[in-house]
Amino acid sequence: MRFDSTLQEARLLKRYKRFLADIEFPNGATTTIHCPNTGSMKNCQEPGSRIWYTTSSNAKRKYPITWQIVEVQAECKVGINTNLANKLVLEAIELGVISQLQGFSTIRTEVPYGEQNSRIDILLESQPSNAACFVEVKNVSLGVGEGLGLFPDAVTTRGQKHLQELMVMRRTGKRAVLLFCVQHEGIDRVAPADAIDAEYGRLLRQAVSEGVEVLAYGANLNIAASTISLVREILLVL
Repeated sequence: MRFDSTLQEARLLKRYKRFLADIEFPNGATTTIHCPNTGSMKNCQEPGSRIWYTTSSNAKRKYPITWQIVEVQAECKVGINTNLANKLVLEAIELGVISQLQGFSTIRTEVPYGEQNSRIDILLESQPSNAACFVEVKNVSLGVGEGLGLFPDAVTTRGQKHLQELMVMRRTGKRAVLLFCVQHEGIDRVAPADAIDAEYGRLLRQAVSEGVEVLAYGANLNIAASTISLVREILLVL
């Protein structure tokens, strides 16, 4: 996937109000930009970090610059734009990168389903067999060292609900998949963040025991080409 515009480098001054950040350009000028991540961004918002941004041509935007990538410990690049996760997974499915999710004839997104007024991120279907696969996507950006990534980076009641919905689908005989989209080049293993959200970890393990499939795929971030794509499967540790 190519970013909307060429990636440009700056330095992070601070991130605040969840969706705003102040940056410094190489020439010393500063500005406020949009942060497309309303989560805690734990370990991904250290002042002074190198960041990369894109610039929108939409004159109606109050903040035309969007923060896309941050450099964290060991010079690892991390994509912080959670809005890209579903798009990256869709692209990886269509390109055959995610081998476990091949052989379906149609792909739909944001389809209402479940018992708690939810929407599934991706619904894969096959005709005429009417087979269906419900895919919930979660973005992973929290790296804690030695190749380990954790999810979530804050308590997520919404994420807990999604696990419950996937289990309901599985109990009705449907295929249900939780897919971790890992936008962190330094992560090669993903585990539940029990110390942050113990209930999510409990529900995740229960979901696996009931037949919900859990996959994790990692991204490659190419600054020079201004691209990002899922390229490799990552180990899940429960």
